[in-house]
Amino acid sequence: MIHSLFLINSSGDIFLEKHWKSVVSRSVCDYFFEAQERATEAENVPPVIPTPHHYLLSVYRHKIFFVAVIQTEVPPLFVIEFLHRVVDTFQDYFGVCSEPVIKDNVVVVYEVLEEMLDNGFPLATESNILKELIKPPTILRTVVNTITGSTNVGDQLPTGQLSVVPWRRTGVKYTNNEAYFDVIEEIDAIIDKSGSTITAEIQGVIDACVKLTGMPDLTLSFMNPRLLDDVSFHPCVRFKRWESERILSFIPPDGNFRLLSYHVSAQNLVAIPVYVKHSINFRDSSSLGRFEITVGPKQTMGKAIEGVIVTSQMPKGVLNMSLTPSQGMHTFDPVTKMLSWDVGKINPQKLPSLKGTMSLQAGASKPDENPTINLQFKIQQLAISGLKVNRLDMYGEKYKPFKGIKYMTKAGKFQVRT
Repeated sequence: MIHSLFLINSSGDIFLEKHWKSVVSRSVCDYFFEAQERATEAENVPPVIPTPHHYLLSVYRHKIFFVAVIQTEVPPLFVIEFLHRVVDTFQDYFGVCSEPVIKDNVVVVYEVLEEMLDNGFPLATESNILKELIKPPTILRTVVNTITGSTNVGDQLPTGQLSVVPWRRTGVKYTNNEAYFDVIEEIDAIIDKSGSTITAEIQGVIDACVKLTGMPDLTLSFMNPRLLDDVSFHPCVRFKRWESERILSFIPPDGNFRLLSYHVSAQNLVAIPVYVKHSINFRDSSSLGRFEITVGPKQTMGKAIEGVIVTSQMPKGVLNMSLTPSQGMHTFDPVTKMLSWDVGKINPQKLPSLKGTMSLQAGASKPDENPTINLQFKIQQLAISGLKVNRLDMYGEKYKPFKGIKYMTKAGKFQVRT
């Protein structure tokens, strides 16, 4: 299965490597670096790269490439899912998954990786089990370990490892019993210059933070479960109940976990929450061009659009830009030709606009195509697909927990062509 794992930063340096079966030379990563050079952006590096004797499978998260080396053919999604689980585990242990944090906790990182794979095969990938095997680092524990020379490895076998519910440890107790669920949707869309939608789809997840005493059994039902397409569940979900009744029934893990992820690809179901009015003109035989864009809300159910950032890669012939925003701050880098406008929150009564002139290279021909506009935004308390939780019930325990549901929509790859 997985022979080695290499962690590579955005500069192309291998800052951590772990081998399970046999030591694979770092030189195998040269094939990865070649593919990285050919890709225009980090996200465009192929997830599977064949080499003469190995396959390299990678994921890119938090500005780090996690590259697994395998020698025999395996289902690629199996390895990619494991790599995502590694990243999620690091995030759960250390709060953030970044190069400095991984380097500061390198001993714990190696201990966790040793437990997650056994001779190259996944063994313990549930966060609850791992935290009993390898205690998460704290300042006090680090000081004690330094003085006594001990490690973070636990003394006993995890209780969950021996039960029929391996994702939940036994004997969990809380003074405050609470269950929170976040419905987070990311909208990917391409809009043409007339404002028509070329493609649009929604990637959604339901993240949970459950802190309940004992062994509770939860059921979660939706107002419109038929919206959900291409659903992927946490192992705790009883799939037969979902198939027959479209109800999520599960004994939850303790703490944070991803309950399910889903996909909405039917274009008539995807509402576009923002629009962009644009007027970008490059005149022939003129050293000046006009630039004007306005951003406004479209189908937001009255919810505010926040954290709006507009970026656009301008053509090489643009030397500089003299722009005036009605709100927010803007920057233009004459070297990279990248325009960025931090709009903030959109006020529907006074729509934000950015207008002004562009200085063009003298004698240069008019660009073949106008630049594309990329948007980032967030909408709190709205699931753009229309998904709504109907009710959350608990069985098996006598107390009444505090329950909360939160919705959020944000932009994924949201592009407007001009």
